[in-house]
Amino acid sequence: MRYLKRQIREIRVLREDGTSHDVSPEPFGAAIAIFNERIARLAEFEIDISRLLGMRNLSAFVGELYGASVIKAADGLYRKNPHQDGYPDLLLMDENGQAAWAALARQLRDKKPFSPFRAGGIEIKATVGSVPGPQWFQSKGMEKPDIGDQRITFLRGYDWKAHHRGTNNLLGLLWDFVRGRPCIVAVFYSAKLGKAEWGEIIQPREGGGNTTSVSIMTRLGVRKMYDGWLYVLDAPEYRGFLDRHNGGTELQADLASGGIEL
Repeated sequence: MRYLKRQIREIRVLREDGTSHDVSPEPFGAAIAIFNERIARLAEFEIDISRLLGMRNLSAFVGELYGASVIKAADGLYRKNPHQDGYPDLLLMDENGQAAWAALARQLRDKKPFSPFRAGGIEIKATVGSVPGPQWFQSKGMEKPDIGDQRITFLRGYDWKAHHRGTNNLLGLLWDFVRGRPCIVAVFYSAKLGKAEWGEIIQPREGGGNTTSVSIMTRLGVRKMYDGWLYVLDAPEYRGFLDRHNGGTELQADLASGGIEL
């Protein structure tokens, strides 16, 4: 698949102590190719992973699989957070990160040192975006896109969710079904997110099942992520939607110097 690639050499990963480390965005593109290859391999087993997981769990799976792909592509620069709810998802293994990890060698089962990890890293979140509800489609004499159906024609918006308003150094993924399979259609990054980019924490209502507290990214945050796009599927429907939704022209103008196959 062909993707637009932003022509930048480095992105900045900030730490809570105010220091930072610059990393190459190249592994985030290579990870798309690894992701696509792994999804294709799953299809060979004739297991419909999309229906097996359902949309909500599938989006989490996309994020996890992409994160594992980044780790492989970056050749040791990142390590997966050993705790499912730890922060960030990818621990930065520069000199500071390696020293911090070594100091915690006997505490790997303790969640506290990894929430957050002192030496920092990158958070990953995936979204498939939102389409109108079933009633809208019924009024048009159509059916709402099912699992496996491409959604871009009906996409109305997208955002990302977090459990706290301090999420930063965010790799935000937008994915869709392409040829019936989950496909990453855009990768964004920002290290400029603060509380203004995250909405007030929504607490679960009593009797609301297993939901947890959540903060939804504001439109300001979505725009900041758009400003930090790294890779976008080179297809007019995706470029056009992202530009229109964010009031920009970068992708339609194609500021990238040509696309790449991933």
